[in-house]
Parts: sequence; C-alpha cells; structure tokens
Amino acid sequence: MGLFLFITQVMIFSVSILSAPYTDQAAFSAYKFVEAALSKKHEVRRIFFYGEGVLNANHLNTPPQDEINLYEAWKELASSHQVELIVCIASALRRGVLDEDEAKRYEKDGHSMQAPFILSGLGQLMDAAIESDRLITFGS
Repeated sequence: MGLFLFITQVMIFSVSILSAPYTDQAAFSAYKFVEAALSKKHEVRRIFFYGEGVLNANHLNTPPQDEINLYEAWKELASSHQVELIVCIASALRRGVLDEDEAKRYEKDGHSMQAPFILSGLGQLMDAAIESDRLITFGS
C-alpha cells in the first residue's frame, strides 16, 4: 500500500538540460519526460538550460520539417503549463544566445533568444533544487 501512495502522490519536478537540441537525444528525452510528468498531473516548476543546453533557447534553430522543432515545443509547453524556461546567462553569452537586452548591452546587431526563455544565473538552478521534490538532469 505504501508504494501505491508514492506512485499517486503529486510530485514537483525541475529539469536541467545540458545538451544541445540536435546533438543527441538528451534534450528531446527531457521534453518527453516533462510532457509525461505534466500528463500525470505532476508539477514542473522550472526547466534550466545550462552549458550546451542553452542552444535549445535559440529561436533561429531551423530543423528539417520532418524533425521536431524543440524550440517551438518548449515554447508551447511553457505557454500551456506555465513552466519557467530559464537559460544560464554565463553559458548563453559564451554561445551567442542573447536576448534583446543583452544584445544591446554588448552592442550586438541582433539577438537569438526571446520570451518565454529567460536569461538568469545559477541561483535559479539552486532554487529549483530546493523548491522541487526532484531535480532531474538530461545530458552530460
């Protein structure tokens, strides 16, 4: 009976993604995990993109038509379920993933990131770990 209670208990998850969207299966697996968790009525508090994972926030990604557009998938998921999409600012700047404000700050001609993705620091990852029952990491 104790096991049954654990399975039916609503959990709060946060997810950390360390891999680029089309380098391997990690980002797609993270997306499918989040979809599954939400379908089972669990809460997903925050998705944190770190290292190469920040490339998931690049709105200039243009995959072939027969592949999933992970950028659009994350964007839709955030809109539908009010999930925070946090992008590590240090990792993003190193990889040219800038929102409009950072592009202006660094005098760049354009930006490659926009809402609902939000640039922030590692403190958001720490908060996610504290506020969630589980922090699950995808990628290496």
